[in-house]
Amino acid sequence: MISLRFVRAIVLPGLIFQSVIIAGGYATGRELVEFFLSNGPRGGAMGMLVAALVWGVVLAISFEFARRYKSYNYKHFFQQLLGRAWFFYEVAYLAALLLILSVIGSAAGALAEETFNVPSIVGTVFLIVSIGVLTFYGSSLIEKVLASWSIVLYLVYAAFLIIGFIKFGDHIAQGFEQKNEAGSWALGGLQYASYNLAIVPTILFCIRHLASPRETVCAGFLAGILAVIPGVLFYCVMVGFYPVILEAPVPVNVILAAMDIPLFQTVFQIVILGTFIETGTALLHALNERLASNYEVQQKQMPIFLRPIVALLVMSLAIFVGEKIGLVKLIAQGYGMLTYVFLAVFIVPLFTVGLYRLVAKRDTHRVLPDFGLSE
Repeated sequence: MISLRFVRAIVLPGLIFQSVIIAGGYATGRELVEFFLSNGPRGGAMGMLVAALVWGVVLAISFEFARRYKSYNYKHFFQQLLGRAWFFYEVAYLAALLLILSVIGSAAGALAEETFNVPSIVGTVFLIVSIGVLTFYGSSLIEKVLASWSIVLYLVYAAFLIIGFIKFGDHIAQGFEQKNEAGSWALGGLQYASYNLAIVPTILFCIRHLASPRETVCAGFLAGILAVIPGVLFYCVMVGFYPVILEAPVPVNVILAAMDIPLFQTVFQIVILGTFIETGTALLHALNERLASNYEVQQKQMPIFLRPIVALLVMSLAIFVGEKIGLVKLIAQGYGMLTYVFLAVFIVPLFTVGLYRLVAKRDTHRVLPDFGLSE
């Protein structure tokens, strides 16, 4: 029988990771087009395997480094990894935060308008308010909501795949028979994995239950698998619309319209809207925990009312940016640029300094106080 501790230590980090990356990773389908399907159906599938493997390796090392040095918020994590240069990650993270929130803010508005025939501002406001409420209550509620919604999402995506094969099975098979387009599926998988890995240090609040290197390795690789599964299910159906789908700003809308099942379309869009809330909540919660650590240094507690205020202000700014730039341009240019930034400030240091310190089993830097996380 699977114990509660196993679920909290090994399974929960994967569910949280999947919850955080989905909105910026494959909720609209545009991201899968940019990094995978553009390399051809079969090339894109291999690229997704690369992404899952990269996720598993990086998550396992990150979880163990955080466990070893009790670094459960991103500031403390990068103080241990980068020393005085830790703020370079924060600058990059704030840029990624605005980018991802811009994407989900724009997508939430479009989703509400198309699904419920209401002004796009209604969907955007609902997103902002929901995130504000969750950030107000803190880590405990956020863990429960993100994990529970992930299970719902797996069920809906499984139904999406089944319906897709029933309606477009022949087209999907034909799509996978086509030769790969020019491009590098391995590079696409690496780039996709890299920009999503930017959020790994923001989910460290959920790994406190890990107690050994074996557990961190299991949790890390399981998280990589859990995170890629919904994307693979979505991708298989998307192949049935190749190559026309390459030009669609929001591919999921094209597929759902072709399925022509209004009830399922509504359910699916509600689930996607929930993933936008999940991602935004986790990202802004990490920012709040970073601010809370400053209060802890001064032996104070961050006022609880500041949490939703910070979330609302940052979310509003991000949505303004998204409206000015546009969804397709944000994904095509912003994500690609940030990929290389996070490779430099996170992945390379983790696989050099971080891995060395773990393998050497000695601390070459002073372990800073664990500022903790507010519940």
